[in-house]
Amino acid sequence: MDFDIPSDLQDVIATMDAFIASEIKPLEQAHPQFFDHRREHARTDWAAGGIPHAEWEALLHEMRRRADRAGFYRIGLPRRLGGRDAGNLAQAVLREHLAGLGVGLHADLQSETSVVGSISMAEVFDRYANEAQKAEYLEGIITGEKRVAFGLTEPDHGSDATWMETTAVRDGDEWIINGAKRFNSGVHTAHADLVIARTSGKSGDATGLTGFIVPMNTPGVHIEYYHWTFNMPSDHAEVSLRDVRVPHSAILHEEGQGLMLAQHVVHKNRIRQAAQSVGSARYCVQESVKYARERKTFGKPIAQHQAIQFPLAEMHAEVEIVRNYVFRTAWEMDRTPHERMSDQVGMANFRANRLACRAADLAIQVHGGIGYTRGKPFEHIYRHHRRYRITEGSDEVQIRKAAGFLFGFAGPGRIGRASSGVAA
Repeated sequence: MDFDIPSDLQDVIATMDAFIASEIKPLEQAHPQFFDHRREHARTDWAAGGIPHAEWEALLHEMRRRADRAGFYRIGLPRRLGGRDAGNLAQAVLREHLAGLGVGLHADLQSETSVVGSISMAEVFDRYANEAQKAEYLEGIITGEKRVAFGLTEPDHGSDATWMETTAVRDGDEWIINGAKRFNSGVHTAHADLVIARTSGKSGDATGLTGFIVPMNTPGVHIEYYHWTFNMPSDHAEVSLRDVRVPHSAILHEEGQGLMLAQHVVHKNRIRQAAQSVGSARYCVQESVKYARERKTFGKPIAQHQAIQFPLAEMHAEVEIVRNYVFRTAWEMDRTPHERMSDQVGMANFRANRLACRAADLAIQVHGGIGYTRGKPFEHIYRHHRRYRITEGSDEVQIRKAAGFLFGFAGPGRIGRASSGVAA
């Protein structure tokens, strides 16, 4: 493995930084209400259930449009979709770099919108959808004009995805879906929801789950409410499905093979999260070092105190270690089937996400009272990355996955059956 960032990727970073400076920063500065201490209030439409405000989402859309025009937004997509075929390593390096620049319109934390797009649903449709489904949805998913949300988590089931209670029963050329989805992110602007439901088998079976493309205006689909969360605004909806009828053609991929759709999404998102978490942690260390050099107490900079030096030096060391592990894992993902390295992806994810939270907490401590205010970005960074320790599989689920590979209960070296369930 060559540990140098490839020269062509370095060129992309340089041109991307220039693009952010010339087009994205001025756009951000023209809308200060979304980026100062009032940001959460300005971004949230409290009267509409706490969803993102229309003006805020319009600004995010304009950022995406400019990034797409400049050739950065689709960089991870195939060339046939206007992308550059950038692999997992390239995307991890770029996402870590963007997060390392700090909070801003170039990489918004709460909406997970950045100059380099997170478009895992487009990848799913490109790989698994039939031609008619691609023609109807694919380009709209990329541009945001025809979003497809993802309905996997349920009120009583999250990482234990094979135990979900949403069912679909065939009735002639139609399927009738009944159940509920929780934290069904993005449905407030989605054209359709990709609903995972059990169509055969029993709870715990990896097969028998099916993905259905359900238009949001289908009778029986109801957005009950939006969960108000640690980091607002929220687009995490509670959705009920009561006698929802969809045609057989609504199935994405194959009947009974819906779990692989979910796994494709979470694997991509886990390494993306890990890269962003490491970048945010690195930013927190850099800002803390800068502040420690400037801030004086008792007549000298606090950077001269070992009580400040040692925690930051240790955090710096861990950032470098985890950063390189995340990059190595992304590099390996470009060469190895993802299911053979679920343990490595999980380890990279939970260690990086924990690191970001601890780095933000340390930055608050180093900055003292001013670090606790919303005039500094650290509380925002903490609140966002704390979510990552639950979404896309909790810390515990990913540690369980690593343990399964380690002890031979799961993965390529499996020697026995660990349990009756399969965690996503």
